[in-house]
Amino acid sequence: MFQYRTDRSAFSRAITLGEVVFHSVVRSVRSKHNNAFMALGMNIVQAVMFVMFFYFMFSVLGMRGGAVRGDFLLYMMSGVFLFMTHTKTLGAVVGAEGASSPMMQHAPMNTTIAILSAAIGALYVQILSMLIILFAYHVAFTPIYIEEPFPAFGMILLSWASGAAIGLVLYVLKPWMPGAIGIISTIYQRSNMLFSGKMVLANSLPGYMLPMFIWNPLFHTIDQARGHIFINYNPRVTWWEYTAWLALIFLVLGLMGEFYTRRAVSLSWSARR
Repeated sequence: MFQYRTDRSAFSRAITLGEVVFHSVVRSVRSKHNNAFMALGMNIVQAVMFVMFFYFMFSVLGMRGGAVRGDFLLYMMSGVFLFMTHTKTLGAVVGAEGASSPMMQHAPMNTTIAILSAAIGALYVQILSMLIILFAYHVAFTPIYIEEPFPAFGMILLSWASGAAIGLVLYVLKPWMPGAIGIISTIYQRSNMLFSGKMVLANSLPGYMLPMFIWNPLFHTIDQARGHIFINYNPRVTWWEYTAWLALIFLVLGLMGEFYTRRAVSLSWSARR
């Protein structure tokens, strides 16, 4: 309580912030399960089940002809991995601890660290799960080849950034209308099951169906990622710049709203519900 405070350099403050974020990320990852390996394993199983379900559905319905010429499972995984990265990050940021959380009473914890740790923790789990699945598929089944791995990985990061930015706006609005934000978050995540484009090829969509997908930032990153993964696919109706600008706009709005909400929110708001 009574401490002698000294002025520190910007570098020292950055090191302290990084250390607190690191420990918060570890806490965020381990909060999913008592065992960190089990938390990672559950995410891997979920991703594999998604891929197997869509593979079985496409095989039964005879829709494999609409996919990219190349490895069909890699085509399916390209959509599932970006979809899970986007939605899991959004859910983690929306569910991050707010300004009235008891954790905020422990210095130097603050809402910025809570949001960063939630977003980085989700990215860490998704990337590690993706690498393990791709390595197992490459070794046990068939060698995989990605035409442009670094731009394809950039689309994963863009999916993560857009999910974190949209989640930040919902996180800011949650103290003001918690019930509505919970419904909106669920509707958005469920709508991505259909309108993210992970099950369809953007170039093959008819014109009257394109407006149903084009609004979704995840639709653009998935299609652009497939353009970098497969040598014989060239995206024509999507732009990664759309997702980047949308993420930037939502990030600015979210930071402005977080600054205002952090000063106004009170623990008594939740006591009356």
